[in-house]
Amino acid sequence: MLDDLKYIHEKDAQDALGVAEKQWQQLAHVFDLGEWKIDNGAIQQVVFAGMGGSALAALLSQSWPSYHLPFEVSRDYIIPGYVSTHTLFIASSYSGNTEETIAALEAAQQKNAPIVVIASGGKLQTLAEQYGYPFAQLPAGLQPRHAALYSLKALITVLEKVGVVAAESAEHSLHQASEFLKEVVALWRADVPTSKNEAKQIAQELAGSTPVIYAGPKLYPAAYKWKISFNENAKNVAWSNQFPEFNHNEFLGWTSHPIDKPYKIVELRSSLEHERTQKRFTVTNKLLSGRWPNPHVVDMKGDTILEQLLYAVALGDFVSLYMALLNGLNPTPVDLIEKFKTELGQ
Repeated sequence: MLDDLKYIHEKDAQDALGVAEKQWQQLAHVFDLGEWKIDNGAIQQVVFAGMGGSALAALLSQSWPSYHLPFEVSRDYIIPGYVSTHTLFIASSYSGNTEETIAALEAAQQKNAPIVVIASGGKLQTLAEQYGYPFAQLPAGLQPRHAALYSLKALITVLEKVGVVAAESAEHSLHQASEFLKEVVALWRADVPTSKNEAKQIAQELAGSTPVIYAGPKLYPAAYKWKISFNENAKNVAWSNQFPEFNHNEFLGWTSHPIDKPYKIVELRSSLEHERTQKRFTVTNKLLSGRWPNPHVVDMKGDTILEQLLYAVALGDFVSLYMALLNGLNPTPVDLIEKFKTELGQ
């Protein structure tokens, strides 16, 4: 089925696989923030408000490039109580109409926080124009989860201008990493047969199950992206968690039932995680042998944590898209979410 290009083109009517293949281009996009300037010394922390796919960039950025200042991701109507004139507040929504993010921005306004907006349009763009907030405009026409790297580039552009990122030349690093990503996604294209296509192989292995994705702290944002992609692309329940926290609670949850569970496990492993975290995977698999499904281990390619994050994110996109095709579904529409938003607004 996954090598039947006619079937793939019929099901993938909006060409989500093509979007995944070209996502490396998102990292080279240039965002113009105009003449915006800010007193760097006045900023004491950064709060990023976003939901769903629009929050992914902020989660990824906590692994790379990391920050000189406290950075919190807020996924709620309510903002942290410490937000003040010393907090850079970033409101991000791909559509620009996410109600939680709009409410959060309005709350930040009440605290007189300096505000930056990231969106493709919508009410957030209107508010940015009305109040003169710096505005990074995302290219329109995609699902938020498919625009995660646009959002990451926009976020890094903002924060590098403010001077709070720890990595040197972060924007330049993203541009260089786009070439790495271009090479690896070519390995997972639809025209690469299953016998040579890791993404298709993993999708077939996971088909008919609930995937559970585990990673260490550095790669956990990518594991969470896998969960989102399974949910929205494949319309498939999935879970994610991270080591070492896993060993303090969830670890025992696998021990009281037979191995025959409706789950499949994927471990996203990085040689750049803390050495003790790496050992935890080995010891966990030893002690849970016979109690949980044998994990599918994915060893990350890439010399830096940025490259490994991008590798993991892109591979998860392709796996979930192929899972959608195995489920007989078009991966792009999220009709039930749209219906939910409509009914919530009534």
